[in-house]
Amino acid sequence: MTGLLQRVLRHEETRSWMRGMGVAVAAGLFLTFSGAFGTGTAPLPLRLAYWMLMMVVGYFIGSVIANWFFRNGRRRTGNIWLDVVVAALAMSLPFTLLVWAVTRGMLGSKLGVSGLPVLFGYVLIVAIAITAINMLIETRRIAITEARPEPPKFLERLPLKLRGAEVWAVEAEDHYLRLHTSKGQDLILMRLADAVSELEGIEGAQVHRSWWVARDAIADAKRGDGRAVLTLKDRSEVPVSRTYAGMLREKGWI
Repeated sequence: MTGLLQRVLRHEETRSWMRGMGVAVAAGLFLTFSGAFGTGTAPLPLRLAYWMLMMVVGYFIGSVIANWFFRNGRRRTGNIWLDVVVAALAMSLPFTLLVWAVTRGMLGSKLGVSGLPVLFGYVLIVAIAITAINMLIETRRIAITEARPEPPKFLERLPLKLRGAEVWAVEAEDHYLRLHTSKGQDLILMRLADAVSELEGIEGAQVHRSWWVARDAIADAKRGDGRAVLTLKDRSEVPVSRTYAGMLREKGWI
């Protein structure tokens, strides 16, 4: 299950990267067809290549800087939007030189070194937008990651044939535990007390010195002759001892 969780997290990171790249491409298309920052006189194919290159490279640079500023919710200045501006400034310094060189090479710009301050202003505007987008994507990814609970450790102990199954009940048999699951039954070598500890995260309770039961696994509950019996989805009958009966009544299980 840990490996599965890691794959899910990597998948979410990939999706975040793809979303950010999609935004960069969309911005590049907008800047291309609007002829932004004086590029409208260039032929459309050349203009498209120019802005796609600028946006993709800018996204990568922005991602590195944004990740350093915002990874795992860190704040460098204590204010998220001030961090965006500072990160954009850090991105704009090297990127201005890159834009200046590429603009001269691809578009034949005659902009000299004296024009770098004005170019820096244009780059800074775009950098703030890209950095803010990266920040929002990273913040959302962190929120999704933190909202996803760790799976109960006990699930890692399930035999291969039971992996991915719902755990309905755990029954102690001598030194072994019989697992009752949605995929059938099997035995593992473990103490019930240790299993109960590792099952935290699944709504359930120990109902007898030899039984732990998941709440969703209960198909029926009967009381009579001073004792209660739970019937599970696999038709197993589980005795409820007096030690745990009061607690189960409070929970509304019986």
